[in-house]
Amino acid sequence: MTTQQLDFMRVPFAADLASYGDSPAILTDTLAMTYRELADCVDAFALRLGTTRRLVALSAANDVDSLVAYLAALVGGHPLILLPEDKPAALESLVAAYDPDVVVRAGNGQLLLDERRAGTRHELHPDLALLLSTSGSTGSPKLVRLSHANLQSNAESISEYLKIGPEDRAATTLPMSYCYGLSVINSHLLRGAGLVLTDFSVVDPCFWELFRQRGATSFAAVPYTFELLERIGFEDMDLPSLGYVTQAGGRMAPESVRKYAELGRRNGWDFFVMYGQTEATARMAYLPPELAAEVPGAVGIPVPGGSFRIDPVPGLEHGELVYTGPNVMLGYAESPADLAAGRAITELRTGDLARLHPAGVYEVVGRRSRFVKIVGLRVDLGQVERLLADLGVQAASAGTDDGVVVAVEGDHDAHLLGKVLAQGMGLPRAALEVHAVEHLPRLATGKLDYQAVLALSRLKAVAAPEAASVSGAPDSVRKIFEDALECAEIGDGDTFVSLGGDSLSYVAASVRLEQALGHLPPDWHVTPVRDLEPRPRTAPVRKRRRFFAPVETSIVLRAVGIVLIVSTHVGLFSWQGAAHVLMAVAGYNFARFQLSGKRVPRLKRQLGSVARIVVPSMAFIAVAYLITDNYAPANILLLNAILGPEAVTTQWHFWFIEILVYLLVGATALLAIPWADRAERRFPLLFPLALTGAGLLTRFELVNPGVPHTAPALWLFALGWAIARSRTVAQRCIVSVIAALTVPGFFENPGRECTLLVGILLLIWLPSVPVPKGLRRLTVVLASASLYAYLVHWVVYPPLAGISPALAVAVSLAVGVAYWALCMRVMGAVSRRRARAAGRSSRARRRRQVRFLPRNARTSGRMERQ
Repeated sequence: MTTQQLDFMRVPFAADLASYGDSPAILTDTLAMTYRELADCVDAFALRLGTTRRLVALSAANDVDSLVAYLAALVGGHPLILLPEDKPAALESLVAAYDPDVVVRAGNGQLLLDERRAGTRHELHPDLALLLSTSGSTGSPKLVRLSHANLQSNAESISEYLKIGPEDRAATTLPMSYCYGLSVINSHLLRGAGLVLTDFSVVDPCFWELFRQRGATSFAAVPYTFELLERIGFEDMDLPSLGYVTQAGGRMAPESVRKYAELGRRNGWDFFVMYGQTEATARMAYLPPELAAEVPGAVGIPVPGGSFRIDPVPGLEHGELVYTGPNVMLGYAESPADLAAGRAITELRTGDLARLHPAGVYEVVGRRSRFVKIVGLRVDLGQVERLLADLGVQAASAGTDDGVVVAVEGDHDAHLLGKVLAQGMGLPRAALEVHAVEHLPRLATGKLDYQAVLALSRLKAVAAPEAASVSGAPDSVRKIFEDALECAEIGDGDTFVSLGGDSLSYVAASVRLEQALGHLPPDWHVTPVRDLEPRPRTAPVRKRRRFFAPVETSIVLRAVGIVLIVSTHVGLFSWQGAAHVLMAVAGYNFARFQLSGKRVPRLKRQLGSVARIVVPSMAFIAVAYLITDNYAPANILLLNAILGPEAVTTQWHFWFIEILVYLLVGATALLAIPWADRAERRFPLLFPLALTGAGLLTRFELVNPGVPHTAPALWLFALGWAIARSRTVAQRCIVSVIAALTVPGFFENPGRECTLLVGILLLIWLPSVPVPKGLRRLTVVLASASLYAYLVHWVVYPPLAGISPALAVAVSLAVGVAYWALCMRVMGAVSRRRARAAGRSSRARRRRQVRFLPRNARTSGRMERQ
């Protein structure tokens, strides 16, 4: 093997660090390092790597040691394979494929140098400086070969159009192993600017504390980063040192570009949209901030030193964007033999379809390689995503010539969207799969993971035999959900909550599910159907005879609570406090069923849940108003607590339902406010604890809400919410202590207070309660019908109480169950009718949209001649 001592092959910005003297180079939460100190560290590590040119593999994190090792390799002229620190499998794969001479890993606060040989077994081209994985191919043997000149020229062009100076300080929001994140480092080191080095996520408050403390002036973001920024209230943050934000790593929706451009203009910082590929070192184009609001869909103009042209593509309206510049890679490497190769290309065919906007900027309109041909139809996968985006649906589409697979984010009707897409794209419905997922799959860089989208189809195919074995069984998960929720179409990614499940339908579904699975998984109500379906057993399992069956605690509390309430009112016996236990259970169920998903779909689901309480209640109370003299019109409107008499009369019979509706509407309205929505997502336990604190102001009569019964209701509803958010023993202990300190003394009735406290503690600490098997079905039915039994018993029991209190209780509960069954049937029929109407409306809207799409969009799915 030939050894090479090529000290002159260096990247200037890495070799000239010391020229910036005592200017701050690296700033962390615990360290401030000058350029002189950084240069000393780099030189010291370069000595460890040696003067003989060798192939180095570095597993890098966003820390000082990794940065020093990276720069030392550049200074010593050692070609470097750069990989993320959190992907050990990728490192092992590339070590096996390329057999590097040196492997550098971070460990125990220091760099571990694995010198596999003193010299090198490779022929290394003099220009070769860096090897990076292409987008989405971490661990693949296919690497991008970048030269010293590539790194230097791209750092110079970026620093020129961003006007980076020594006073700038960039926070590292992206991995340095990702070309975009690395370009931030290179361009700032070139100009003697500072790096606020951190691996904190932007959703971590520590990141923004460090950002302010170190006076950071910029950060880089991919589209997914902005989704995270939305959650934490970025637009309301006070960041006086922020000068600009950059965006790359994938297309960002034009409305989002315009939004952040306007936000930056108001708050005094610039917003740069940029475009690049690993094959061009990092950046090829940028959109000047003053044009972001005017042409938000554009990628901009070429970086200094680069140029674009558009080459025609036969059969397509738009041509392929081709880039030329000194930052274009040498070529690809797929084996160690390729490390000796020189320049293989002089221009980069981006694979993107583009057009030149009249404003003089380039727009990317599609991806040439994102086309598949299905039964002779040429399908643009990017167009699939754009059509869904026009409907307000975030999606990722992938495909082969066998079909298209689409993942849609959030609580959407996958079956209906599949029909709309098939019509809009001119595809056979059978060639299109749509899967609703909680979050779109993404790579570590934040880009969409299209291989994971394709895997949704493969998983379905693998699971098909198993699903078939149970699909016809009465206790399959799909059958249970269909019956409980009146849903005809249930996808693999659907959950009980995403299908519209709430506390009213939860009871029956949970018990049947436990019977089907043999156990009730934690958080089953937010677990996808595919993960709940029972697996066929290869051998029969001998079951032990058991006299008790576990039933979820909240279900038992609802069943026992309604029996105690009705029995106390009838006079069979007296056991007070159960209604207030059920108020805590209501808050508990609100948190479990109404707080998942995005704000707008969640708001719709919350309002629907309130309607399922309000409509049956108003309907029955209206009947009670007509046949008795006990109630007033305010009762029908559920406004007696506000408009009714202060004295406790028969008009107060329905106080529980009225106050529950007020609390549900109030919580829904509160969470409809963006800052409250973000706060609840960011602090899931602290948020309801704060509401509990507000409720305690009324409980201790420090604040008078002006509505009777609200004092205990708000406090207990919020406490139940906090119970649902308590995940650890410590958190449960905190909630238990709050209950133990605040319940005593409230009613001035020790028995009533004991009932309330015991009920709350059971809800906190016991996930289930053993119930005699013979009473299990009765428990489930009573819990399901508890709200309805509370409604009807006021009218049912009076004529029977004098005959037999026990009979009055039994008949009241039976009529409540009957009214529940009737309401479920009516609401199911209404839901099915609305679903059919929505389907017809969506199809009509889709046809109108397709009719008015531009000609190229309408023809994108037409038959292409072979």
